[in-house]
Amino acid sequence: MDRPLPARRLRPPMGWNSWDCYGPTVTEQEVLANAEFMARRLLPHGWDTVVVDIQWYEPTARAHGYNPDAPLVLDAYGRQLPAPNRFPSAAGGAGFAPLARRVHELGLRFGLHIMRGVPRRAVAARLPVYGTEFTADEIADTTSVCPWNTDNYGLDHDHPGAQAYYDSQVARFAAWGVDFVKADDMLFPYHEREIAAYARAVERCGRPIELSLSPGTGVSLARLDHLREHATMWRVCDDLWDRWADVEAQFARMARWAPWQGEAGWADADMLPLGRIGIRAERGTDRLCALTRPEQISLLTLWLISRSPLMMGGDLPTSPPETIELLTNDEALAVLWHSTGNREVLRENGLVLWTARDTDGRTRYAAVFSLAGEPRRYEVPLGSVGARPADRIRELWTHADTLHDGHRLTVDLPAHGAALFRLAEDGGRK
Repeated sequence: MDRPLPARRLRPPMGWNSWDCYGPTVTEQEVLANAEFMARRLLPHGWDTVVVDIQWYEPTARAHGYNPDAPLVLDAYGRQLPAPNRFPSAAGGAGFAPLARRVHELGLRFGLHIMRGVPRRAVAARLPVYGTEFTADEIADTTSVCPWNTDNYGLDHDHPGAQAYYDSQVARFAAWGVDFVKADDMLFPYHEREIAAYARAVERCGRPIELSLSPGTGVSLARLDHLREHATMWRVCDDLWDRWADVEAQFARMARWAPWQGEAGWADADMLPLGRIGIRAERGTDRLCALTRPEQISLLTLWLISRSPLMMGGDLPTSPPETIELLTNDEALAVLWHSTGNREVLRENGLVLWTARDTDGRTRYAAVFSLAGEPRRYEVPLGSVGARPADRIRELWTHADTLHDGHRLTVDLPAHGAALFRLAEDGGRK
C-alpha cells in the first residue's frame, strides 16, 4: 500500500446522528441541544461524535421524502453550503466552521453527511471546479444516479476534474473542522472508484477525518480489503428502523462480519433507533421507539457483542431516562471497548449464542438471545458459552450475579430478549 491508512480507532466510533429523529430537516439549535446533552451525560461513557445527516444544504427540506430539483445552497464552485435558514451561524459563507467550533468546545467531534458525486444544479450551471479549468458538466457521469435522491450525479473518474472536485469539497470540510464524514450511496451497488477517490480526498485534506460509507445491503466480505484500505466504517444493511424484523435480520449479517472487526475497520449494523424518533423523519411520525424494552436490549447486546459502531438516532434531550440508562451502562459498553474474538457460536430453535474474550486475558463474555415470540427458559451448557465451573457470572444489563450449578446456566428470557454475561473466576474486568 502506497499511502497511510485512514484515521483509525482502537474501538468503534460512538455518537449521535440526526437522521432517525429529524431526517433531512435538522436545525442548528437541535444539533446543539443534542451536542450539549451528549457532552453532559454521554461523553463520560465514550460517546463523542455529533453528525448532521443528509441535506443540510437544502433550505426547503421536509420530512417523509426529498424535494425534486431542490434549491441546494452551493458556493461558486458547486460545493454544498449549510442552508442559513436552518444553520444561522453559517451565514456569510462561514459554513459549518462556527457550529463545529461550538461542538469542539464541548469536547466532542463534529461530523456531516454527504452524497456521492456532484450536485445536478452545479452541472446545469456549468460551475467551475475549484483549482482547475474544468466545469461541473465535464466531470459528471449523468448516467450514474442515486435511486432515492435526485440531488447529485456521480462522477466520471476517467476525468481528472472528478478527483479535483472531491479534493476541494473535503478540503472545505477540513477547513470547517469536520472530523467525520458519512458518505452515502456508496455501497449499493458498490462504487469502487468513488470510494477510492473520496478516501484519496480525505487523505489529502490535511486533517484526520473518519470516513463512514452507506448504505450496505448486499455488501460482500469479498470487498473487505478494499473497505479496510479506504474507510473507517461501512454499513452492512439498508436503513434500520424500530421494527423487530429489522433487528432480527442483523443477526446473520453481524455473524458474518464480526470475526473481521478491528482497528483496520468496522462493519456497521446501522444507527440505534432508540428513544424519541420520527420527529420530522424520513419514515414514520413523532414517537418513542416501537421496540419493546427486551427488543431494545437485544439490539444493543448484538451491536456490542459484534462490535458495531454505535450511532444513537433518537433525540437525546427528549428521550426517556431509561433509554439514556441503556446508553451509559459502562459494564455493557466494556464489551464494545475491550473484547476480541467475537463470534456467533450457535443459532438453533430460536436460541442464539455469542462469545468473546476480553483483552485483559482473563475475562470472557457471552450473549444469550431468544428469537422466540414468547418467553422461554434456556438451559445453556457452560461450555457452549466458554464458561467454566468456577466462573463468577454477572449479567451486565441488570448488574446481577447469576448463579449456576457448575454445569449449565439457566436463562429466562422474555420474547425477543437477551442477556449479556461477563465470565471470570475472579469476577473479571471492573
